[in-house]
Amino acid sequence: MDLKFYYAPMTSASRVHWALEELGIPYEKVKLDLAAGDQKKPEYLALNPNGKVPLLVAEGRPIFEGLAILLYLGERFGTDKGLFPPPNPDRAEAFKWMAWGAVTFGEALQRYLRNSLDRFPEDERSPKAAEAAKNDLASHLAILNEALEGKEYLVGNTFSFVDISIAPAIPFLGRFGIDVSPFPNVNAWVARCIARPAFARVMQG
Repeated sequence: MDLKFYYAPMTSASRVHWALEELGIPYEKVKLDLAAGDQKKPEYLALNPNGKVPLLVAEGRPIFEGLAILLYLGERFGTDKGLFPPPNPDRAEAFKWMAWGAVTFGEALQRYLRNSLDRFPEDERSPKAAEAAKNDLASHLAILNEALEGKEYLVGNTFSFVDISIAPAIPFLGRFGIDVSPFPNVNAWVARCIARPAFARVMQG
């Protein structure tokens, strides 16, 4: 299997990086310098016209969007490695939470950042929209906290790509003024996930 992974550290590509490290399969890493505009160069845009990371080229076929890559890796390699459910109701549960993390939770997070960070022009930011997104994030965290009640991991009570798809975002919320302390199940779950050796390797870049 020929896998080529394009990424930048400390971005949404970290989820895919983590999944690849957990799988323990051979792959080639290509680090992009986003500040230098590597993601906008013609040779990269030919593979990913979105001009973003992550990107995985699998047997010559480019796959963009982190969720799509995780689902591909999960079905292709993860089931055999015990990191993705087989095609049974647990797999439907996995799809549900992975989609929730990318769409429902991810949309609220992006909306909050877009309206609160000074990297965006002040006249394009809305404090009201930021506050609404912050409240939405708290509601989403409460849903996640309830789902984790009495469980160590989200699906099948075993660590999987489902956890990888959501957990990395949680530690960053505090940096942006989101209080995660009211959600003990979430915090304990994140601590279990990021204690894994594969995550430590990802953090090395």
